[in-house]
Amino acid sequence: MKSYPVTTGHRYPTGATVGPDGTNFCIFSRHATAMQLLLYEKPDSNTPFQVIDLDSVQNRNFFFWHVSVQGLRENISYTWKVDGPDNIEQGHRFDSTVELLDPWATAITDVLWQRKYNRDNNAASGTPSMRAMVVPEKTYDWQGDKPLRHAREKEIIYELHVGGFTRHPSADVAHPGTFSGIIEKIPYLRELGITAVELLPVMAFDEQDLPDSGRDLGLKNYWGYATHSFYSPHPGYCIDPLSGSHGDDFRDMVKALHQAGISVILDVAFNHTAEGGTDGPTINFKGLMNRGFYHLEDHDASLYKNYSGCGNTVNCNHPLVGRFIIRALEYWVKEFHVDGFRFDLASILARGEDGAPMYHAPVVWNIEFSEVLSHTRLIAEAWDAGGLYQVGGFPGFRWAEWNGRYRDLVRQVIKGDPGLVPELATRLTGSSDLYQHSGRLPTNSVNFITCHDGFTLYDLVSYNEKHNEANGEDNRDGDNQNHSRNYGAEGVTDDLSINGHRLQQVKNCMAILLLSQGVPMILAGDEVLRTQHGNNNCYCQDNPLSWFDWDLLEENQEMFCFTKGMIKLRKRHPCLTQKQFLKGEKLEDAPMADISWHGAVLGKPDWGNSESRVLAFTLHRIKPEDEDLHIMINMSQEDISMELPKLAKGSWHLAVNTGRSITQDIIEPEQQQSIAAQTMPAAAHTIIVYESR
Repeated sequence: MKSYPVTTGHRYPTGATVGPDGTNFCIFSRHATAMQLLLYEKPDSNTPFQVIDLDSVQNRNFFFWHVSVQGLRENISYTWKVDGPDNIEQGHRFDSTVELLDPWATAITDVLWQRKYNRDNNAASGTPSMRAMVVPEKTYDWQGDKPLRHAREKEIIYELHVGGFTRHPSADVAHPGTFSGIIEKIPYLRELGITAVELLPVMAFDEQDLPDSGRDLGLKNYWGYATHSFYSPHPGYCIDPLSGSHGDDFRDMVKALHQAGISVILDVAFNHTAEGGTDGPTINFKGLMNRGFYHLEDHDASLYKNYSGCGNTVNCNHPLVGRFIIRALEYWVKEFHVDGFRFDLASILARGEDGAPMYHAPVVWNIEFSEVLSHTRLIAEAWDAGGLYQVGGFPGFRWAEWNGRYRDLVRQVIKGDPGLVPELATRLTGSSDLYQHSGRLPTNSVNFITCHDGFTLYDLVSYNEKHNEANGEDNRDGDNQNHSRNYGAEGVTDDLSINGHRLQQVKNCMAILLLSQGVPMILAGDEVLRTQHGNNNCYCQDNPLSWFDWDLLEENQEMFCFTKGMIKLRKRHPCLTQKQFLKGEKLEDAPMADISWHGAVLGKPDWGNSESRVLAFTLHRIKPEDEDLHIMINMSQEDISMELPKLAKGSWHLAVNTGRSITQDIIEPEQQQSIAAQTMPAAAHTIIVYESR
C-alpha cells in the first residue's frame, strides 16, 4: 500500500469523515501529550501500512486532535495510539503501546479482537485491538420513510434479541441471527399484532465480556450490555461486516419494519462500557479520557465506582460525555430513523459528577428537550445497581418507565398471594400512585411481567428456583426473588394436570398484561411458551437455551392464538387504552362513569379483605358507539359465582375465559353468544372478559 499525503485537518466533526478534500480524522483527549493514527489496508491486516504522527501544535485544537488524509480509499481500517501521563492514582491510564478504537466510529470490526490480552500485555502479545472502518456517507434510498409516531397509548411492545430471534435452525431464514433475518419474520410480527419491537442492544458490543469461568466454557456475552461503540451497529448482526455494510443492513431492517407499521425502539446501555473495572481491557475511553468518562473513587482514582454492577460507571453528566450521549441518540434518529430508546439502568444518567442523584440531571433533561428527539419514545429502567430506585420518580415528564412494581405485583397475584386486591386495581389502571401526582400519564408506565432479564413466562410457572448452572458461576448469578411457582414439579413434566394448569396461568398473565392501562411489553417467545429451562440470567447463552425455537409455534399454537386474540381485543376497545387516568366518576362527554369496581358481588370490591384474591371491574364505553367491558379475576383456589352488572341496553357476550381450551378461550365477536344470566361461574385461577353489545 502507498502512503497518503496528509494535511492538518479540523476539529469538527469527530470521528472519520470522508469529504472532497480527503478523510478528516478527529478525536478528543484533554490530557494526551502525543497521538498516532494507524491505517490498515483491511480490517484483518496484521500491520498498518501507514502510521501518522500528529503534531501537538499543528494537529491540536483545544482538546481535539485532528488530521486529514488525502485520497484515502474506502474501507480502510484505523486505530489510534495515545500517550499522556500514566498516573493511575490520579485517574490517568494512557499507554502508547495500546491501539485504541475511535469512540465515534460508525462501523467497527472485532474480527481480530482477543479480550484476554489486557492493558499490560496487549503490545507484547501483538494482538490488534478492535478497529474502526472508514465508510463514506452514501445516499440511502429510504423510499419516503420517516420515524413512526404511534400514539403511545396504542403501543404494544415486543422485546426481542436480534441474534436470538432467527439464529435457531428452525427459523429457516437466509441470514440467521442478523438484521436481515428480522425482515424475514415481519409477517409473523404482523400476525401477532405488536406495534413496536424493542431490540436488545444493537450498538457494537464486546461478545467476550464475561467472567473467565464463562469464557472457559465457550460462552459469549449474548445480551449485548457491553457496548464500546455507540455509533456503530453491532458487526455480528450484519451479513458481511468486513465490507462495512453495518449502516445499510440496519437501515434495511428499520425501513421494512416501518413499512409494516412497526416502530423500532433500541435498548441502549450508556451506564457502563465493555472496558470493565481495573482488571478490564483498554478499548477506547480508558485510553483517551479515563478521568472524565468514568466515575472514579475519591480516595483512589485508580478504582472505579460501580453503580452499574459491571465494573465501571459512565460519568454521564460530565459536559463532554453528556454531549457524546445526546449526539449518539440524535445520530440514530437522524441516520437510522429509530423511533425510541429504552435506557438500561437509566438511574445512572441521573447521577451527578460526584455520583449523587440529581433531579435536574443535565443529560436527562437535555435528552427530553432535544428537538431532534422531540417525537422519540424515551423509556427508563429507573434503577441501578448502586441502590438508586426511581420507579415513579425518574426525572423528566416525557420519560416512560419500566414499571418494576407492576411486574412484581402481577407475579404475586397470579401465584395466589392474598391481600393484593387494592394494589392490583391500581396497577391495572396505570399506576396512578406512581405517576399521577407529578402530572404524568398512564403511558408513562411500561407494564411487563417478564423481560430478557429473568424467567420467561413459561418458566415463571414451571420453576420454584432458578437453575443457572450452565453459566459457570455455581448458580450464584441471577435474581433469587422471582415470585414463581412450579405447581407440583420442578421443570419439564409429563403430568397433564400440571401442564394444563401452567398453560392457564400463562394465559392469566398475558390477559392481565393486555387488560391494563399503560403500555404493555411482551417478551419474545412468551406467546409460544419459550423456555430457558429455569435459567433466569441467560446473558451469556448464545445457543438454543436463549434462541427462539420456531417449532414452538406449531407445538404451542393455543398460546399463540390466545395472545394474538388478546391483542386484537385490546385494539378494538378504546377503554383499555386511555390517555388519562380513570376517575371512577361520570365525565362530561361520557355516558357514565369510566370505571366501576366490584367483588363477587356488584359494587362490593374486597378492598379491606386481607385474604381476598378476587376482583371485578367494569370499563365503561368512551363513546356511545363503543362497547363496555366487564372483567372478572378469580385467583383463589375455589370456583365461585360472580355477578354481572345490568346494562341499560344490549347484553353481555363472553369474549375471554382463560379456563377454557383453544377455540373457546378467545371468542371472536361474530361467534359470541348473548348472556342472559345475572350471575356467572368463575372457576379458580381464571380471568373472564365480557363485551357489551
